Amino acid sequence: MKKRVTGIGGLFFKTKDPQASKDWYRKHLGFDTDEYGCTFWWKDKEGKDCSTQWSPFKEDTSYFQPSEKPFMFNYRVENLEALLQVLRQEGVTIVGDMETYDYGKFAWVLDNENNKIELWEPIDAAFQ
Repeated sequence: MKKRVTGIGGLFFKTKDPQASKDWYRKHLGFDTDEYGCTFWWKDKEGKDCSTQWSPFKEDTSYFQPSEKPFMFNYRVENLEALLQVLRQEGVTIVGDMETYDYGKFAWVLDNENNKIELWEPIDAAFQ
């Protein structure tokens, strides 16, 4: 199996007012926000375009469940399907089924403290 995690794909957190948070970060820190938050573009060591998403969610979101934490990390991975097989063999709790979109594949696992982790095999070109 090649690499597992290749970078941070996103930082997601709960907030009372996601729009106010996006506005604050736009005004004070220069985030180029949209309806989802802010996408940061960077290049990996091979020069490939990559993105990391910053997104505030409403406090009552169920997207982070079963974790009770007010945040969720999204990690970029290579070959998500193969990684899920390895994680199952290692006894890692997988939450739900893998989902596929035009911008990549997603799956969710729980870490040792039951924090929900989103794994993303990205198709960065879909955003450009």
